[in-house]
Amino acid sequence: MLIAALGALLLSLTAMLVGGVLRDVALVPWVALAVLALADVVLSWRGKMPFQRDCPVEIFVGEEAEITLSTPSAPPGMSGRIAWPEGLDGPSEIRFTRGAEGQVTARFPCRATKRGTWQFSQIWLHWTSRIGLFEFVPKIPFDPTISAVPNIALVRSGMITTTVTSTLFGTKENRAIGEGSEFHQLREFVRGMDIKTIDWKRSARRRALVAKELRAERNHHVILAIDNGYLMREEIAGLPKIDHAVTAALATAWAAAIGGDLVGHYAYDVRPRSFAKPEPGRLAFARMRSWAAELDYSDRETNHTLALTELNARTPKRSLIIVFTDFVDTTSAELLIENLGILAKRHLLVFVAIRDPELDALVEEAPDDMDGIATLIAANQTVAERRLVLDRLARLGVTVVDAAPGQVTSRLISTYLEIKAKELI
Repeated sequence: MLIAALGALLLSLTAMLVGGVLRDVALVPWVALAVLALADVVLSWRGKMPFQRDCPVEIFVGEEAEITLSTPSAPPGMSGRIAWPEGLDGPSEIRFTRGAEGQVTARFPCRATKRGTWQFSQIWLHWTSRIGLFEFVPKIPFDPTISAVPNIALVRSGMITTTVTSTLFGTKENRAIGEGSEFHQLREFVRGMDIKTIDWKRSARRRALVAKELRAERNHHVILAIDNGYLMREEIAGLPKIDHAVTAALATAWAAAIGGDLVGHYAYDVRPRSFAKPEPGRLAFARMRSWAAELDYSDRETNHTLALTELNARTPKRSLIIVFTDFVDTTSAELLIENLGILAKRHLLVFVAIRDPELDALVEEAPDDMDGIATLIAANQTVAERRLVLDRLARLGVTVVDAAPGQVTSRLISTYLEIKAKELI
């Protein structure tokens, strides 16, 4: 439109300067431009376009789902821009294409980046007029609500159920004898059985050798403690650390529920926020899932002394406590190590640390200049301090799970199954 107006202006000025008969037609270019613009608007304007949308109600945090917009008719080359809410992310521009049946459709991915309920507001459409004089940018309402919920894709897939069932309830279940084993039944002693299993008193009473059959003890207490401080808001692999922790915690809670244990949860930052005592079965998992969905993103610094002391007071029975937290350096980790050491005297502790893949990549990458050398030195120092803290925790008897975001869930469930197999609780 601007170029056409400049052309009309140039023709008018030329006619005015030349004078004579041409001066009388100086307004003709403007009249022609006005008629052309009016025709372009009439041919190109679509008015109100009815849109149909297909949006998911829920998306697992860290996962993608597809959103579909369709309308019976639309101008050629129409595109759009969406005002994405805080916890959802997707392409900045969407393209509409005409299908075989004439329906104009746009399909685009939507990724959940933070837990919560998020509502869209509007979409700006864009298309160029038929003659090219105008660009139309109407705003249409687009207000669906999508909930980003904790990721339980592994639970739904059945992989955890299959793994736990085959490991704990397979043919070798009765051989799982350890410190936590309990009496199951008496059976006749046969050659090849451990002589230590003979019950001499009952054997004398029956005048035949009988042995005690033991099985792995059930109903252990498993408590999932999640640090909700500001360090857990740091993004790794596109998600805050706390969301990776919640995903791993829910998967472990399901494994523990299948394994016959009682599951509880605990959240803390500057002070204890919530505590639920261990309960059995899938009811505990459903309760924990609802709790995890409402767990806020805190900007407060974590007080490990207050939080872990409170947790120790609330759990008098020996339990398996899985702590999801983070630290910056050896200095900031001192109080954390001290309080975990106190907790480890009574309970079996698993410390879960989520490793940053980008930091590991910096250590492996050869520097090209002085800035790269400085970055490499800083990254190596951070990795060395992190390893030092984890080694100190291991010497205190704490089981350490240090893994990348994509591996932390599988590593944690394997650790839980190993603890169960060895009857360490």
